[in-house]
Amino acid sequence: MNFIKTASILTFLLVLISSCKKEENSNLTLLGDQIPSDTALVFGKDIISTDAFEFAITFSPEMDELFFTRRKPEANNEIYTMKLVNGTWSDPELAFFTPEKGWDFEPHINPKGDILYFGSTRPLNDSIKSGLHQWYSEKNTNGWSKPVPLEEPFVNRFVMYLTSSENGNLYFTSNDEGAKPEHGGIYKAITEENQYGNVKRMGEDINLPELQWKAHPYIAPDESYIIFDGESDSGFGENDLYISFNKNSVWTEAYNLGPEINTDQTEMCPSVSPDGKYLFFHRGVYVEGEKEIGNIYWIDFTRLKERIEKVNSD
Repeated sequence: MNFIKTASILTFLLVLISSCKKEENSNLTLLGDQIPSDTALVFGKDIISTDAFEFAITFSPEMDELFFTRRKPEANNEIYTMKLVNGTWSDPELAFFTPEKGWDFEPHINPKGDILYFGSTRPLNDSIKSGLHQWYSEKNTNGWSKPVPLEEPFVNRFVMYLTSSENGNLYFTSNDEGAKPEHGGIYKAITEENQYGNVKRMGEDINLPELQWKAHPYIAPDESYIIFDGESDSGFGENDLYISFNKNSVWTEAYNLGPEINTDQTEMCPSVSPDGKYLFFHRGVYVEGEKEIGNIYWIDFTRLKERIEKVNSD
């Protein structure tokens, strides 16, 4: 009898633990994915990651809404969205703000979940030169508002892949006036009383001189680390992902994220799930004049970050 009781208790505990693990990742496993560990896996295969070209994914803090970029063959970039409704993810559909002219890409929901940033080439007024600009939409009780362009100091300069920390500081790709595109880098703008000061280029510990095409920074909500991509002769492929840690307000020299992430293909556009557990990024192959192939991948970021911090602290 004691053995039967003990076996029953153990069975109950195993079921409880299993259900807790499923609940912990339920929003993501509903997409039919295997939860990754030390090997990066395609995310949302045949749903989010398809035969098109997908990159730059972002989640609401509750992880019940997501946005990502998709570029179909011989088409422009478009932002798609999905929502978790009654325990089921909706099919990907174009975001409500899709323009009639121009295109949108690289969405980012801020850590508080009340602002959605994205890049767009949609028309602006006559006082602002045309081209790529950053727009944002605010979330209220009725949903997302009609997007408007960011104001100074972000107008009339190149700004791409903008991400926000919890306190509202913004990090993004930009370049100095007259610089070649490959010599651009990671920039930031600090918020003070809901306004932004001058745009500043981050130091060479992040903007490594040996890296070209430094771009697509993801800033941690607490600004404890930043992840971005760049191209180097000593790297694994066309573009690799790098990480720098903020140690007592001093940024460490950026480290290559290594072979768990980087391959002979192009890795770019990193983001981390709001719970801090998973790193998402694009991996693709580019053949000039031929079809671009690329999907969104994900990997256990907690384990990866712990290994990188340990190796680089020894």
